[in-house]
Amino acid sequence: MVNKAILVGRLGRDPEMRYTGGGTPVCNFSLATDESYTDKSGERQKKTEWHNIVVWGKLAENCAKLLSKGSLCYVEGRLQTREWNDRDGNKRKTTEIVINRMRVLTPKESGQGEPPEEAPEITDNDIPF
Repeated sequence: MVNKAILVGRLGRDPEMRYTGGGTPVCNFSLATDESYTDKSGERQKKTEWHNIVVWGKLAENCAKLLSKGSLCYVEGRLQTREWNDRDGNKRKTTEIVINRMRVLTPKESGQGEPPEEAPEITDNDIPF
């Protein structure tokens, strides 16, 4: 069986970094992908799909450091669906992509008039499954 997702998109917000009670780093961000098509009337349409991204371990820390709102990046990972009860007791469900590989396609500027740093491919095989 295969559970693999590969996306190239832009961050919709800055990554949110936190640590679990045990000290494990976890980072969350949203990633937008676009699709263009021609509708029945011949007009070009653009559809944006939003994806919830979850990152663990050292890769989470690197994502928080290297990415920001609007960054273009490549991510690889697996789909994961979680269920929980909200404050009102309603059952909620979400699908996320837990990534284990990321490549920045538009790195952050250095801020001092220098060209942006090289965008390395970053992987982390310490993702808890």
